[in-house]
Amino acid sequence: MASTALLALCSTGALSGLAVEAGAGVCHATPIYAGHSWHEATFRQDVAGSTLSRYLRDLLVSACPDLGLQALPRKTITQLKKRCCYVSLDFEGDLRNPARHHPASFCLGEGWYLRLTSERFCCPEPIFQPGLLGQSEPGLATLAFQALQKMPPTLRKGLANTVVLAGGSTLFPGFAQRLDLELEAQCRRHGYPALRPHLVANPGRGSAVWTGGSMVASLGSFQCDWMTRAMYQECGSRLVHELFN
Repeated sequence: MASTALLALCSTGALSGLAVEAGAGVCHATPIYAGHSWHEATFRQDVAGSTLSRYLRDLLVSACPDLGLQALPRKTITQLKKRCCYVSLDFEGDLRNPARHHPASFCLGEGWYLRLTSERFCCPEPIFQPGLLGQSEPGLATLAFQALQKMPPTLRKGLANTVVLAGGSTLFPGFAQRLDLELEAQCRRHGYPALRPHLVANPGRGSAVWTGGSMVASLGSFQCDWMTRAMYQECGSRLVHELFN
């Protein structure tokens, strides 16, 4: 057992920072200090990759109601999302101005091509604006700021210097830049001009948790942190929380 946020940080060689995870089922903003997760300052959002795939299907069906796109396999929708979608740095502006749309075509097979326009940047937007899906929870940039804000003042600057992105839903082109812009704007707006977030967006961040886990497991000192079956049988679940929190 290990914190996915901590393993994401470990993949970059860090033990302190803010892990911003966006995967298939959930997003988290988790502060880590000296290898320990601060659960009371961790924030969660349920809009994630699977939600975006369903939203993309709805967008396509709405744009082309006569093409039977509702029947597209989930795998095809996922491929479409990964290959064609991106995060806008100015969503409202791009939405108003069709000249700023960048069409893309996706082959559905047997010579059929699907053309995407605004769907390309509308699909990932609910991660930053869950209200587009009728949800009242804050967007991911706000959650990241709230996580920093909840930490002791003496730790905030150091954590903001290492904001590590992890998970497949952070791989959209423009995701890191948008999060950086919004997080910095949140810091200024709420009176924290000294907080200058520095994002770490490694190319392999889609598998950052696995990478971090493999790095930790390869350390010679790792065996000292094992909990044996005999230890568990003697102490029970209490020991799990003592050792791994």
